[in-house]
Amino acid sequence: MLLVPALTSASLAAADDGPGPLGVTAVVPATASSARVGALFGADGHFCTASVVRSPDRDLIVTAAHCLGGGGDLTFVPGYRDGAAPYGVWRVRERFVPGGWSEGRDEDSDVGFAVLEDQGGRGVEDVVGGNRFTTGTATGATPVTVTGYPNAREVPVACTQRPVPYGRTQQRIECPDLTGGTSGSPWVDGDDRVVGVLGGHERGGSTADVSYSAVLGAEAAELYREASGRL
Repeated sequence: MLLVPALTSASLAAADDGPGPLGVTAVVPATASSARVGALFGADGHFCTASVVRSPDRDLIVTAAHCLGGGGDLTFVPGYRDGAAPYGVWRVRERFVPGGWSEGRDEDSDVGFAVLEDQGGRGVEDVVGGNRFTTGTATGATPVTVTGYPNAREVPVACTQRPVPYGRTQQRIECPDLTGGTSGSPWVDGDDRVVGVLGGHERGGSTADVSYSAVLGAEAAELYREASGRL
């Protein structure tokens, strides 16, 4: 069953600068853009979402910090669909989470990066491309598209909507059916920039219809520089 709710006049009324319709969650077709998002796998199957971001070594993914905790090996499968790995299975080599998360589980620090092992001298970005990781953008300046992998599904879903502030350090978005497993999903604006990561407040939200991201600021920018080898 596809996660496509009945369209209302409100959901069809996209903003002038948005791709529209807004606030509708549906299965994502296989495209070059959607291939940059993938499922994060542990010993018991896929449990979170991550996406490829640009980096000098072309080997970096971003996700929620709470997806990178615990022991055990992790793998990333970009473009995962119905049990298939069309762009390969990539092992996580190194994990980076901010001090605010590792020391106190601060919801404002719920963003993390992972460096992937290369394959035959190629990084994951060489295979699927990557979006720019961008901090300091104004919340809600444009709609964003959130793409993720619910635990109960074997295909990605996506929703486009305009985020709104939730206090000074968090942002929220109203999209239906973003259930467990979508933590770490990138919030990508119309310029192919990751401006949020599903997580933060309540580790992304306590209901499937409202999701959160920490506002990406100085701490996230420093972590990106460290993970990408730019420090």
